[in-house]
Amino acid sequence: MANKFYNRRQFLQTASLFSTALMASLASPRLTRASDEPVEAVVIGSGFGGSVAALRLGKAGIKTVVLERGRRWTIKPDQNTFATYRNPDGRCAWLSPNAPLFEESPIDIYTGVLQRKDENGISVLCGAGVGGGSLVYNGITYQPPRQTFERVFPSSINYDEMDKIYYPRVRSILKPSPLPQDILATSYYQSTRIFLEQANIAGFPNGLLDMATDWDIVRQEINGTKSPSAIIGEIWYGINSGAKKSLDGNYLAQAEQTGNVEILPLHIVTEISEVPGRGYRVSCIQINEYGVTIKSISITCRYLFLAAGSMGTSELLVKAKAKKTLPNLNDYVGQGWGNNGDNFGTRSGLPPTNPGQGGPATGRLEHLDNPFGPVILVEYPTWNAPEGTLSALGMAIPRNSGSFKYDAAKDAVKLNWAADSPENKKLLKDVEYTYRILDRKNTTFNRQPHTELRLGSHKRKNQPTSMNSATITAHPLGGAVMDKVCDTYGRVIGYQGLYVVDGALIPGSTACTPPSITIAALAERCMEQIIADIS
Repeated sequence: MANKFYNRRQFLQTASLFSTALMASLASPRLTRASDEPVEAVVIGSGFGGSVAALRLGKAGIKTVVLERGRRWTIKPDQNTFATYRNPDGRCAWLSPNAPLFEESPIDIYTGVLQRKDENGISVLCGAGVGGGSLVYNGITYQPPRQTFERVFPSSINYDEMDKIYYPRVRSILKPSPLPQDILATSYYQSTRIFLEQANIAGFPNGLLDMATDWDIVRQEINGTKSPSAIIGEIWYGINSGAKKSLDGNYLAQAEQTGNVEILPLHIVTEISEVPGRGYRVSCIQINEYGVTIKSISITCRYLFLAAGSMGTSELLVKAKAKKTLPNLNDYVGQGWGNNGDNFGTRSGLPPTNPGQGGPATGRLEHLDNPFGPVILVEYPTWNAPEGTLSALGMAIPRNSGSFKYDAAKDAVKLNWAADSPENKKLLKDVEYTYRILDRKNTTFNRQPHTELRLGSHKRKNQPTSMNSATITAHPLGGAVMDKVCDTYGRVIGYQGLYVVDGALIPGSTACTPPSITIAALAERCMEQIIADIS
């Protein structure tokens, strides 16, 4: 209760400061639009696609500006860079008066790391800051199996080529590794051990995930020389110990070291347009850390790379088509969106699991021969879960797709997703079947209702129960899909020098795996061809 009172007081104080700063900024001449500032290349967004583009452009000697709406987040010696689940504040949420996850505690309005976008039919989580989604993800670098990859992607993207060239190229920079055995053996990772044990009993292929995690720092958390962060389940709001290998420390750092790449934080792109004979104009507003506009600017570039994530890139393109600032965009723009088949499940009534400890995500279970459709489960900690529970992110291959629509009255773009469609319900049945086998083999049967989804129909006394939900996703994909809006190298159809190199390029799914490494690997493939084209 004291924490809630403190956050509400912070919110009211910050709202007053926000109002004062806004009035001052409105009276300032800095708000007048500057003349176009020409640059060779602009990258919008600094997540996995944008970071790859920035590095490859910089290494090719192409002067590049990266526009990122969020701020930089540097791990501080006092290990208090990020907000925490236990004490949420403005650092956890993108310009919102409420925390985006768990209890919607009132917080101060700030340019925090995570945005929750409540769309029509689904809520979508998006990262904000230099490093994009890598600031808030679990660090999972999970290459899709061949059999699921080839079900999703066009045959023109050769799996062997991805496997031998582009996935290894990403791994060479992220340097992921599985959870070491000495850390797995600690009490903090008891839930991982139980998850893998139950997967073995059920006969499912399983193992430890490759993680972009500094396990030496996790060891320091365990021995008390670093602030407990990963080991107490802190993930979504950032990890204060510095254990997460986010993109600002690898891809983006290397891009800046080329001397050809400049990153501009706190720049929100509002519109993109064609400038005949010159390339493209990017209109944006520069804000301060409280979201107050400092000034409006525009940048003209020869090459424009869209990497604002599936949500951001799709919104920019849909608006550009509707407002005819990019009139040659085809009718596939804004179509083919998917949630990566995400669903979140919790099993309860288990032996002691230490469910709030041992992060980020560490273990995987594969059910690729599921007769209804392939399913992969990834175990992760939930900081406030009761003892005897296990949480998992399930991923299947979605059968339906969403679309974006421009609202002229609001000058805004909205995603429409049919959460109750027959196709979506069938996908949840895929996951239900996997859970039933897992339960049955581990002497458990029943499921309990959770939001709209019921998994199972009966309960046995003293037996574990499970529940599952697909009302939120952290893996938005599509909206500028390859072979529709772009070719498979991200080159936008109808435009020269305009590219999509992020999750918007992907047709709704990364084949039952978290998307980060696949987005980066495809971006590496795209950039190799694009650099060859423009050099």
